[in-house]
Amino acid sequence: MRELWDSSFGTLGGQVGWAFVGSENPEVQRAPGLWGEGLRSEESLKSQGCWQCPSVTRQHWSKGWAIAWVCVRVRLLMALDVPQERGLGHLDQRYLDGLEVCRFPLLPFLQPLPLDWMYLLYAIMFLGALGIMLGCCYRLSCIAFLCPYWYLLLLDKTSWNNHSYLYGLLGFQLALLGADRYGSVDGLFRPQKRNAHVPLWNYALLRAQVFIVYFIAGLKKLDADWVGGFSMGTLARHWLFAPFRLVLSEELTSRLVVHGGGLMLDLSAGFLLFFDATRTLGLVFVTYFHCMNSQLFSIGMFSYTMLATNGLFCRPDWPRGLLARCPLWLQDWLPSTEAPQPSPDCHYGGQGGIRPRQHLAAAFTILYVLEQLFLPYSHFITQGYNNWTNGLYGYSWDMMVHSRFHQHVKITYRDGLTGEVGYLKPGAFTQSRRWRDHADMLKQYSACLSQLLPRYNITQPQIYFDVWVSINERFQQRLVDPRVDLVRAPWSPWTPTPWLLPLLVDLSPWRQRLQELEAQLDGHTDAVFIADFPGLHLENFVSEDLGNTSLRVLRGKVVVELVEQQQNHSLQVDEGMQLPAGQYHKVHTVSPEPSCYMYLYVNTTALELERNLTRLQELQERVRNGTEQSPLPPELRPILGEPPPAGIPLDPVVSLFLRREQREQRRERESSLAQRLRRFLHRKFFLFRRSALMTLIALRNLALGRPSPERLAQEVTFANWRGEEEAWPKTSGGDKRGPEL
Repeated sequence: MRELWDSSFGTLGGQVGWAFVGSENPEVQRAPGLWGEGLRSEESLKSQGCWQCPSVTRQHWSKGWAIAWVCVRVRLLMALDVPQERGLGHLDQRYLDGLEVCRFPLLPFLQPLPLDWMYLLYAIMFLGALGIMLGCCYRLSCIAFLCPYWYLLLLDKTSWNNHSYLYGLLGFQLALLGADRYGSVDGLFRPQKRNAHVPLWNYALLRAQVFIVYFIAGLKKLDADWVGGFSMGTLARHWLFAPFRLVLSEELTSRLVVHGGGLMLDLSAGFLLFFDATRTLGLVFVTYFHCMNSQLFSIGMFSYTMLATNGLFCRPDWPRGLLARCPLWLQDWLPSTEAPQPSPDCHYGGQGGIRPRQHLAAAFTILYVLEQLFLPYSHFITQGYNNWTNGLYGYSWDMMVHSRFHQHVKITYRDGLTGEVGYLKPGAFTQSRRWRDHADMLKQYSACLSQLLPRYNITQPQIYFDVWVSINERFQQRLVDPRVDLVRAPWSPWTPTPWLLPLLVDLSPWRQRLQELEAQLDGHTDAVFIADFPGLHLENFVSEDLGNTSLRVLRGKVVVELVEQQQNHSLQVDEGMQLPAGQYHKVHTVSPEPSCYMYLYVNTTALELERNLTRLQELQERVRNGTEQSPLPPELRPILGEPPPAGIPLDPVVSLFLRREQREQRRERESSLAQRLRRFLHRKFFLFRRSALMTLIALRNLALGRPSPERLAQEVTFANWRGEEEAWPKTSGGDKRGPEL
């Protein structure tokens, strides 16, 4: 039985299950295995005298080349990320001293530092990332990066996302690994670190982390909304999917390519990269996948970071082969390609027993992987952070599974002494919109407003939120109870939120019918689908621009109250009515079950404007090709490029037509690849320039004191200078919004 165990599982266990500490004689040859490397057969080990201890086949060392190269690329991307997604480029706009703004830290006692000290913190984080990349004062650089990074991440929950969380995890792991064993500055001054082995648990930890990102993301996409094709319903219209739309309809492209392809890739990517036989195919798929994501979504350096981690799954000596192909004159300036030296961190079978530190490393690796597998499903513990989706977005790897559209957000305050009622602009005193989807942030926001509003003569304020949102193409419905004062409402991170309204999942099958109803509309009519709870009502205002607005009941029973006319109209299923423009109305749900109804509206003002612009376009074409016989009136001569007549003001429609024409001409002129690249480099250069100059100004302020306000204003103006840039065209996609208060 012992021989059967050793021959059938011993080597596999050495490569996968126990590959955490170190290995035997460094002379042992390597052969491809599950990790891109592995031991030769047990017979060959025995023939080399390496079968002296059970740990021989279960505790390996490995070359640190791949980890070092991945570390360099990942840290470079994270250093570039500091002025961009981390916010150094606009830090003064977020943390200006004396700014009245509500913040959303995870821990209530966390508060931002004064602005100049925040710049110092960012500078330390940036230098830490560079130090890790170069392997200079490696452990100190890891601390310099990690401490500011996690402080800033915990300081603002509204900035949480999966890749920001991943950056923090990778930084933590690199602080424990031997990523400075190859091609590092530290290796120049400490020979024992220069080109030395690293314990194989270093690779196991990083590979497991990347595998978890892919695989858990795939498991989260088994959600019914993703499988049904409702999570990314309009993504198939992007130009990147144009080749697929040549053979598939837009609906099939969305279901099969966007949703089906995304699900299969996330579930299989880790396995494809894991095994030697499928690694090449996996590299092709994930490279294509992340290149597409970099164009589809604004996710910073995440796509490029995941591309950089692909090298972890290849043989650890792949950088050596790459460097060996460089010209000889260049190799003198590159890291060594010689065989690595033994390291005291690794265990070599014939050199004594396993030290406690190596046992601790193995235990840590196992516990860390188990924790990462558990955390995405730990929401039954932190129930206060659960909303319609579980937990705070950022550590669950449920990437792109849920899409939201907010139709209506109303914030009402009531003076606790006088009873005076007023309304706040949604987002007042905030710099983010993430609070609209999370009960814990709504609670923090209301508490902040209760402290700020007394400065505006509102005593003991009561705050009420009415948030309407659609998730994954469902009905628009309320997120929280609008009758509850959130200042005094209970909330705990460990218990469900009592004033959070449930998602009406029973109405999910209606989505197919809603799509059919929208398909029946003409190009000028839009629809908004509403679901409301019994006993509640929606107060709405129909803008005068929406001259043709109607309401139709799909389920339940409602009473429509016309406020100014003081009339009530009772409507049941399939009944509807016209709503007067320029007036308020209320829709009361009076049925015992939730009601469903739809608004149909036409923006008559925008429609008439578009018709006038089309007439001007046709008139311009007729004049230019000589088919227009009638002379143009003076006020229309500017459409031919002539100046407007003296004393005659330019017609607003003509002015809009000329601006649109200039914008189209500029877009055509600057649509080439070279022009787009120039604009991209221009933006990035001045973003990094401003980041560096504002940081230098802050460090000068800390060291020498602040200058006069006039001089400081001049320095900030210089930092804001963007060169002789043209007004780049800005495309504005208008929101298709229904009648809203």
